[in-house]
Amino acid sequence: MRHGTQHADVAIAELDTVLRGGPFHVALRAAIAARGLPLQRVQHHLSRHGVKVGVTSLSYWQQGARRPQRPESLRAVRALEEILQLPDESLIRLLAETEQGSAVRRPGARSYRSLVEASDVVDRLQAELGWSLDGGLHTLGHHERVRIGARRELAGRESQHIVRAHRDGIDRFVAVHHGDPGCAPQHMSVHALENCRTGRVRSDQETGLLVAELLFDTQLRSGDTFLFRYAVEDGTAGVSREYVRGFGFPGGQYTLQVHFAAGALPARCQRFAQHSAAAPRSGRQNLPLSGLHRSVHLVEPRVRPGLLGIGWDWD
Repeated sequence: MRHGTQHADVAIAELDTVLRGGPFHVALRAAIAARGLPLQRVQHHLSRHGVKVGVTSLSYWQQGARRPQRPESLRAVRALEEILQLPDESLIRLLAETEQGSAVRRPGARSYRSLVEASDVVDRLQAELGWSLDGGLHTLGHHERVRIGARRELAGRESQHIVRAHRDGIDRFVAVHHGDPGCAPQHMSVHALENCRTGRVRSDQETGLLVAELLFDTQLRSGDTFLFRYAVEDGTAGVSREYVRGFGFPGGQYTLQVHFAAGALPARCQRFAQHSAAAPRSGRQNLPLSGLHRSVHLVEPRVRPGLLGIGWDWD
């Protein structure tokens, strides 16, 4: 009994420290641990406060993979302060401080707010299409080819996926394209290139998101593998400076290749990674530009949750 009491005292002391200094996701995780509540119980308490938040979202919040941003999510944070017996505004204050710090750490990159808002919109658009969290598919391989046009714009991209079904009856995939700031997703187009056809398409002007349903020509059984390919024509925004791909689950190999038009060659290119949208960028590595083919690439043999990308500087 004494050992358990000491453990609880240590947890509460750690909680006091992170409530003062943050960041938000660490403080939330510490508060949940200090109260000894599983996420299902936290979700139950939130529902009694009239707030609906999924266990997956709560998990992402405490990992730092996502951050509450929408009004309903902020209501949940205020309710969590009461449920977890925290001082008023303690978590809300850490949210604001984390966002300000993120803006300072990553000049020139997509803002933390834009990434979080996009994540929330993706969830909403995918829900409209009836798409679950992973869609019943594990990714074995994903090869993306991004084209930067003569105006230095994101002209488009092509994706080839190799997937394996982990339940029966899977017959589609929902693709996500995040255009550059100022893009017009209503003027983009999706083209099914191999082993699929285009279904419903949804977009969000404010975040520059396009979500497209790709329908397979067969129903997969659990264990079946499948290969399909599609393209998105963009070209609706201004100067592009990076391409970022987010991963919610571990997976297989990911390859990103960026090809530049002959009259639009960057001064330098660099790969980078982020453990989450709230984390600083790491794993920076300069990438040599192929003179003949005007392209750079990165290869990640085994994807982990987080973000990977290539950025470039213009003269």
